[in-house]
Amino acid sequence: MGTDDMLKTLILSAKDLRGLLRMGEIMSAVEDAFRAYGEGKLWMPPKAYLKAGEGDFRAMPAYMAGAAAIKWVNFHPHNRSKGLPTVMGVLIYSDSETGYPLAVMDATEITAYRTGATAAIASKYLARKASRTLGLVGAGRQAYSQLLAHTEIFKLELIRIYDIRPEATQRFAEFFPHHRIEVCPLEETASSDIVCTMTPAREPLIKREWIRNGTHINAIGADAEGKQELDPTILSDATVVVDDLRQASAGGEINVPLRNGMFKPEQVYATLAQVVLGEKLGRKSDDEVTVFDSTGIAIEDLATAKLVYEKAQQEGRGLAIELVETG
Repeated sequence: MGTDDMLKTLILSAKDLRGLLRMGEIMSAVEDAFRAYGEGKLWMPPKAYLKAGEGDFRAMPAYMAGAAAIKWVNFHPHNRSKGLPTVMGVLIYSDSETGYPLAVMDATEITAYRTGATAAIASKYLARKASRTLGLVGAGRQAYSQLLAHTEIFKLELIRIYDIRPEATQRFAEFFPHHRIEVCPLEETASSDIVCTMTPAREPLIKREWIRNGTHINAIGADAEGKQELDPTILSDATVVVDDLRQASAGGEINVPLRNGMFKPEQVYATLAQVVLGEKLGRKSDDEVTVFDSTGIAIEDLATAKLVYEKAQQEGRGLAIELVETG
C-alpha cells in the first residue's frame, strides 16, 4: 500500500453489493477456501457468541496470507415484526500485513450467499449425483440462496418447501416462477433427495422415519447452543460431516445430542475440508443417509469478502474514505 488511493477504506453498502454477488463465483471461492483450510493455509478460531436478550451476536474472524476479516453478525428472531432482517451482518476486510482496513461492507447478503454456497458444495460431495428433488424446511432468506446454489450443480425437477407461514412459501414460489415448486407438509418435504433445514428450532422437527435411504441433509438452522432440528437417531444412522468440529460441538446440529449422550464426537465421519481435499470419501453408496452440520464458519466469509472487494475495485463500486489517519 504505497499510494494515497490505497490508503483509503472502501465502504460497500448492500446496494453496492448488488450485482457483485454471483452464486457460481462464490461457490468456487468457498470451495477453494475449504481446500486451503484443510491444507493449513487459512486460520480461524471458533466464533464468539454474545447473548443479547432473546437475540445474540457472533464475532467471526479469519486469516489468510495477505488478508484478514471479521464479521459481526446477529440473530434476532422477532425482527420481522419490526421490518428488519432476522440476520444482519457487517464485515471488516483488512490487509493482514499492516492491519489497515481495506473495506467495511454489509455482510447480510454475503452471509446468505456463502451459506447457500457451502451447503451446495457439501451436497456436491455427499448427495447422490442423480438427486432431482430438493426439500426446503423454512422459507426465509436462506431458502432462496439454497435453491440458487443447488441449481448450479443439480438438475432439479421439483422443489418442495415447508414453512409455518403460508405467506412466506407463497412469496418464495412467486419469486421462482420457472421452477416447479410445491408447498408441502413437513413430512413430504423431508422425503426429498436433498433436504435443507433452516429453522431456529430447539426441538427436533425432522423425524427419522421420514428420511429415506440415500437422502442427504444439510442441517443449517442449528448454529448456536441448544438449537436442534433433527431427530438424534438420524445422526446415529448417518454419515455425519461437519464444517468445523469445535463449532459444531458447541452449537451445531450435533451439540444437543452430544450433551445428552445420544451422539459421540468419534461418530463424526469427517470435516468438509477433508472431503473436499479427498482425504475422506464423500458418499460411499446410494443407500447411505448423509448429514452436513453447517454452523457457518469464518473462512466462508473471508473468501467471499476477498472476491467482493476485488470485484468492487475493478468496477468502481462503493465509497472510498480516509477512515484511519495515516502519517
